[in-house]
Amino acid sequence: MGKTRSVEEAIFPITSGSTIMVGGFGLVGAPLTLIEALTIHNADMLTIISNNLGEEGKGLGELLRQGKIKKAIGSYFTSNREVAEMYHAGKIEVQLLPQGTFSESIRAGGAGIGGYYTPTSVSTELAIGKEIREIDGNLFCFEPALKADIALIKAHKADELGNLTYYKTARNFNPVMATAANYVIAEVDEIVEVGMLNPEEVVTPHLYVDALVYSQKILTKEGVITI
Repeated sequence: MGKTRSVEEAIFPITSGSTIMVGGFGLVGAPLTLIEALTIHNADMLTIISNNLGEEGKGLGELLRQGKIKKAIGSYFTSNREVAEMYHAGKIEVQLLPQGTFSESIRAGGAGIGGYYTPTSVSTELAIGKEIREIDGNLFCFEPALKADIALIKAHKADELGNLTYYKTARNFNPVMATAANYVIAEVDEIVEVGMLNPEEVVTPHLYVDALVYSQKILTKEGVITI
C-alpha cells in the first residue's frame, strides 16, 4: 500500500554509472538492507556520496570489495582501511571533503543552490583546482553543491505516504540526502497508517520520498543481524 515496495522493486532504477547518496556514519544510520541488495544488483561503476564506505567487508565496505564503486565522495574513509588500499592501487577514485563542507554541499544541492563559498580548506591541498575569492578581507573556497540520481536513506518510522521520523543519532546525514536526489528510497523499521505519526516529529516530509522498504538488517552491539 502507498509507497511500500519490495527491496528488488525499489532498487530497480539503479543502473551502472549511477550517482548514489547513502546515509549513515559507519554502520549507524546506514540502510543496510538496501546496501546488501546492491551487492547482488546488476549495477557497477557507481559513484557513492557517503560520509564513509562502511567498515571492512560490512555495509558499503562489501560493495567496495566487489569492485562496484568507481568513485567515493565523503569525509571519513579511515573507518575502512581498504578504501586507502584500493585508492593507492588505482582501483577507486576518492574525493575528500571536510565533514561540514560535505553536509553543506548536500544541503545546497537539495535547496537548488549551485554552490557556496567557505573558508574551510583554503590554503590546503583540498582547495587545489577550486576557485578562491576574497570577501571582506578573507579568503573563501568555492564548493559546488552535491546532488545524486538516487538516495538510499535509513529512517526509524514512516507512514504510508512516506513521512519519516528518525532514531537519535542514526538521523545523521539521512534527512539532508533525502532532499538532494532525484529518487529517494527510505529503509524503515516500521510503517504505520497515515495520521499515526506526530506531525511535530516528522523530519522528512513525504514529498521527498519515492519508495519505502522494510529493514531486514539491524545493528546491535554484537554486530549486524538479519531479522
